[in-house]
Amino acid sequence: MKAGFVAVVGRANAGKSTLVNALVGEKVAIVSPKPQTTRDRILGVYNGEGVQIAYVDTPGIYKSKTELSDRMMRTAENSAKDVDVILFVHDGHKGVSDADAALMRRYLSFGIPMLIAYTKTDIMPEENIPADVKKLFEEGVECDVVPVSARRGKNLAKLRAAVCALLPEGEALFPEDVLSDKSEKFMIGEIMREKILLKYDKEIPHGVAVLVHTFRKRETGDLYDVGLDIVCEKANHKAILIGKQGSALKETLAAARKGMEAFLGAKVFLTAFVKVKDDWRDRADLLREYGYGETQE
Repeated sequence: MKAGFVAVVGRANAGKSTLVNALVGEKVAIVSPKPQTTRDRILGVYNGEGVQIAYVDTPGIYKSKTELSDRMMRTAENSAKDVDVILFVHDGHKGVSDADAALMRRYLSFGIPMLIAYTKTDIMPEENIPADVKKLFEEGVECDVVPVSARRGKNLAKLRAAVCALLPEGEALFPEDVLSDKSEKFMIGEIMREKILLKYDKEIPHGVAVLVHTFRKRETGDLYDVGLDIVCEKANHKAILIGKQGSALKETLAAARKGMEAFLGAKVFLTAFVKVKDDWRDRADLLREYGYGETQE
């Protein structure tokens, strides 16, 4: 059979997590319209006839401003150096800049087979695609380009087949019932963070960490107890997160609980507290405590 690891890389907000979820067929990564949604590498496993593909969803590439984002960028690049295939996700409706081509050439220089998933074709004129592909070739980006729409499922089978063609022959990497390398507890925290990203504007969501300290299933009935802390960087951010008489937080928790219940297939009793830790994204001790450990070089 064909089996291997595929690093899914690209600029922030290019649609990597949406594409990974579509290729796997299950939600293994949170999504939002904001950059920096993915903070860590997340594995999503696809099992097909004679093939197993382990997609490694990575943080989006963008200009680093904090120690946390610096670590995220190292995670993205290091994840692409120890895989069988690199799948570079490019937001097609933004066109192709010289900087885009340079970034693709950098990943090609790793010497690993690479494909380009040219995404979001459902929100752009189709006639733009040939010109962009031609520009990439002229800029020295010599690899196959597959136009896709993850939201509409367009060309996903073609992209999966192209990935499969580059994978080595080998044994399955994971049991068939494994969809991700992340635990249910991890995903519960990510669902909470996803709802914060969707609810609040500007800098608030990016300065938030979610720490799940209670995650247990009760012995009687299909019910989970979930307790978590929402950590922000400033006192005024805490006030915004909570809202007038707690209205904003109540609305966000209701959406999060609904998402958790859908993910777990059971009822959830959710409690949450908002705490302030000044500039936690630049503090190595807190980054380690919150699960953003130093990436190995």
